Amino acid sequence: MEQNKMGYMPINKLLISMSLPMMISMLIQALYNIVDSMFVAQINEDALTAVSLAFPMQNLMIAVATGTGVGINALLSRSLGQNRKDKASLAAENGLFLALLSSIAFIVIGLTCSKTFFSVQSDNARIVEYGHQYLLIIQGLCFGVFLQITFERILQATGRTIHTMITQGMGAIINIILDPIFIFGYFGIPKMGVAGAAIATVIGQILAMSLACFFNLKFNHDVELSLKGFKPNGSIIGQIYRVGFPSIIMASIGSIMTFGMNQILLAFQSTAAAFFGVYMKLQSFVLMPVFGLNNGLVPIISFNYGAANQERILETIKMGVIYAMSMMGVGLILFEFFPIPLLKIFNASETMIQIGVPGLRIIASHFVFAGLCIVLGTTFQALNRSVYSLINSVCRQLVVLLPVAYVLSLTHNLDLVWLSFPIAEVSSLVLSLIFFKKIYHDQIKKL
Repeated sequence: MEQNKMGYMPINKLLISMSLPMMISMLIQALYNIVDSMFVAQINEDALTAVSLAFPMQNLMIAVATGTGVGINALLSRSLGQNRKDKASLAAENGLFLALLSSIAFIVIGLTCSKTFFSVQSDNARIVEYGHQYLLIIQGLCFGVFLQITFERILQATGRTIHTMITQGMGAIINIILDPIFIFGYFGIPKMGVAGAAIATVIGQILAMSLACFFNLKFNHDVELSLKGFKPNGSIIGQIYRVGFPSIIMASIGSIMTFGMNQILLAFQSTAAAFFGVYMKLQSFVLMPVFGLNNGLVPIISFNYGAANQERILETIKMGVIYAMSMMGVGLILFEFFPIPLLKIFNASETMIQIGVPGLRIIASHFVFAGLCIVLGTTFQALNRSVYSLINSVCRQLVVLLPVAYVLSLTHNLDLVWLSFPIAEVSSLVLSLIFFKKIYHDQIKKL
């Protein structure tokens, strides 16, 4: 009966029970992101810059893994809502197959292209070498993060978010513990610097993957995972990517945006790019709980759409918007009133503080609007209209943000470049409301 709670439990209680474990685990993930960069920053600013420049490629891997996971999650939850356990199991098995193929592709890219990736971004030999060491390990052993995310999405889709909280939390905590040991060389371990940070990361991911696999095999009775007689199912893969591919593209656009912003900022100075990397880490601490909320929203909305329950869909969206905007409001307060303490976490130089204080305050002005846009985008995905989220993301990050940032950079005033973020978010808000009005009349209202 556990899967049926998405059809009868009061929405507020259901959303909290589904989302809170994920929000906690993602807060731990965000804390790991901050601690990871905090330790790297102790080496020197070039090391921090190198890790910041590696972010687009890391984000691209996460985009492929999580985007595929969105497709698995939506199809699996919808199948359970329709009482089709056989189709749900096929979605899970084919999702794992896709995760394995994706990891192999990124391993090959990492082994052959990681040094070139940094060479085209910077002519600083030390930054290039740091980045090459870091990314070679992260991509060379990326099967851990791909399978971890996929196993966790299967657990989430069947309502077992407490298990994903444990797996994500364990992976992040192990990473945090191992970071200083491998980076600085404690307990007889040789000092490995930036490479040590990468090793700590992949060990955490592989152990979390192993635990998530165990939880699915031991406790998840809503799907049956078996390699015996497995053959890729073209129809199931097509349904997964029909929802997941727009999500992959949408998340990948973030990598393009970050890469482009780094090039704009490096034209000022490398410290500006290092600060942008710091901002992305701090931003994750605000956004991760909202993404945890989204992971609870998707199966609830998908299940009730499969069950044709209009009232529960609308109530879920309403509660999601309230919680998301509230959390982003907390982030706004932190960025506006405590920018210097936040930057000091990363051993910020005086130059970075001069760049970062106005940068954090200007960028954070759009946070509350972003909370609304994120929940509406999640709704589009859950209702099999991921293309709306894709269009919105392309317009916000590529059509508006990057061109506006470039034009403002021509003023040679770095503070003006940060205005591109709130400008882009306003455009995203307008599009999100237009798309939601359409999806309400075309799908929700007709239930």
